[in-house]
Amino acid sequence: MTEDVRNIVLGVIAAGICAALGWLARTYSWKRKLRRRQAFFGLPDNSESLLVVNRDAGGPELTVKRHDVFALLELSAIIKDCGAHAQVIAHDTAQQGFGERTEFCVGGPASNRRMAAHMHSLLPGIRVNTDPEPGPDRGAFQIGSERYRLEPGITEYVLLARLTAGQGQGSRPVFLFCGQLPVTNQAATRYLARHHERLARKHGTNAFVLLLKVVNSQAYGPDVVELVGDVTRAAQAPAPAVTPRASSHRAK
Repeated sequence: MTEDVRNIVLGVIAAGICAALGWLARTYSWKRKLRRRQAFFGLPDNSESLLVVNRDAGGPELTVKRHDVFALLELSAIIKDCGAHAQVIAHDTAQQGFGERTEFCVGGPASNRRMAAHMHSLLPGIRVNTDPEPGPDRGAFQIGSERYRLEPGITEYVLLARLTAGQGQGSRPVFLFCGQLPVTNQAATRYLARHHERLARKHGTNAFVLLLKVVNSQAYGPDVVELVGDVTRAAQAPAPAVTPRASSHRAK
């Protein structure tokens, strides 16, 4: 074997080794990111999860509003990426506790009994005005001493929460997407899909409650979302016996 041939063979071998090492590094990085994602969502390989949605009052069957359908699609993509499976159920048929399966609950407490139960049990510091009569506070969120009013198409709010029942290390979380309008539910699921890595780095597998603001949805739909703040402490604190005079938050 001449020296030139030897150099070519050694070059091919070195290139093969580098390619193999690169592939191993990428595979390790991908699997590491996958495990972190699965831990955050509580969705190990081949696990089961629940998508709990409200019924559209306009029909006898399980009819879901358009924006809530889009929200379910966002969540379905997350579940599929984790290698898990999903079951869609209506809010008034979900008569079970949580912790065994990850749950994604979509819709406000006025139309989603399951959401109302979760908020009553786990988020006593938040009150949602579910009065069907028109008024300035209809649909408003009361969080501690702060009130966040709905201005349809201009400024709308939604709560994004990751909660656990405190049942030990293996307890699966429940994710809440509690919006003032269906478009805000979609905005919250899209926010989670885009920012779950950052949220996982910040919160790990701990509970959190975020208040998001959807800006000018009549022009931008669910795409322009601002983080108002982390309201976990206020949301989990007991509701005050006497509510002080609240300030109103409006779009600037």
